[in-house]
Amino acid sequence: MKILIVDDNEMNRKLFTVHIRALGCEILTARDGEEGVRVAKASLPNLILMDIQMPVMDGVAALQALRADEQTKDIPVIALTSFAMKGDKERFLNEGFADYISKPIDKDSFIAAVNKAIKATHD
Repeated sequence: MKILIVDDNEMNRKLFTVHIRALGCEILTARDGEEGVRVAKASLPNLILMDIQMPVMDGVAALQALRADEQTKDIPVIALTSFAMKGDKERFLNEGFADYISKPIDKDSFIAAVNKAIKATHD
């Protein structure tokens, strides 16, 4: 299982990597949405964890670029965001994200959401 983590915060990338490596997954990383789209097209991960607020290209624009490409259009993408206002989860799900994880993350909820997405890719 190959998972791409797209987040402009290095500490977040490291934290997410530690938790996901414990699940036995291969990890790829990118610092912004544009780099994330490039890495996704080159490596075709099974799952993408995408920060929403990033420089160069935000997570929503990156998701739209992934959905517009035949090779990456079906890769599940989970939104990672510090936006935790009422209605944000529904908004991101309506944008086409497979799930939504608010930051700062709760380790158990984070792992559960990643495991759920991994299981869904095998069904």
